[in-house]
Amino acid sequence: MPQGPGRPARTARVATALLAAVLSLTAAPATAAEDAASPGSRAPAVPLRVATYNIHAGAGEDQVFDLDRTAAALRDLRADVIGLQEVDVHWGERSAFTDEARALAEKLDMRVFFAPIYDLDPAAEGAERRQYGVAVLSRHPVLRAENHEITRLSTQTPDPVPAPAPGFAEIEIRVKGVRTHIYSTHLDYRADPSIRAAQVDDMLGILADDRGPSVLVGDFNAEPSAPELAPLWHPLRDAAPDAGLTYPAIAPQKRIDLITVSHGITVTGARTHAADASDHRPVVADLRLPRKNR
Repeated sequence: MPQGPGRPARTARVATALLAAVLSLTAAPATAAEDAASPGSRAPAVPLRVATYNIHAGAGEDQVFDLDRTAAALRDLRADVIGLQEVDVHWGERSAFTDEARALAEKLDMRVFFAPIYDLDPAAEGAERRQYGVAVLSRHPVLRAENHEITRLSTQTPDPVPAPAPGFAEIEIRVKGVRTHIYSTHLDYRADPSIRAAQVDDMLGILADDRGPSVLVGDFNAEPSAPELAPLWHPLRDAAPDAGLTYPAIAPQKRIDLITVSHGITVTGARTHAADASDHRPVVADLRLPRKNR
């Protein structure tokens, strides 16, 4: 739910050309799911299972860091695409300075795109940079990826002011010929909804440029009925309204981890998993993508 400690974020909007190396490091073998079918054909809609999981930097509510436990929870979802939040990359002792994005991708044999919110100097000379943010895992080819900026109130400075900062991940994938946009987000956790309201506006401005189906998942730190989330429900809809509560993982009281989809996407099922690998529960939804892009 909260975002990690550190020093002020530096702008990390990453050009697509620079992402190829990152994505290729964890590229999974091509599968039959990649076979193209001509968009707009009369073939049946394309199935896609998506999930979202705030992994709490690899620690459960017991505060024990166990990335194998995290990977097992993710594997149980059997998802094609998974949006992750609270991901550490060489961040600190709490996660053993692990590159969690790469490690989880390798354990699950999936591609990964990591979008840092914070990108800090190494803890020691010659060490890797300390990063914290969101990620997307995918079994499908990644055609494009970008770390977008949205309004944030830094957790890293005293008396912060709202300012654009990175950490809104987008990947574009091809699923049996259908180009689809997948976004992973982590919205502000504070009681004051004004920052979340600004973040919603920023995200919708980015999604407005999409052509084709779009799926936005993440930890919204607000329930779907919250006024600051209301603008989402014009271009998007809640894919899992009856899936169950998500936070905290043990005896959950709120549904703040959401899967949302653009109009034209059919939802055939959704559920929340009772997993203890994080302080949140993961959510998974089975979708059918329209063949004809809008």
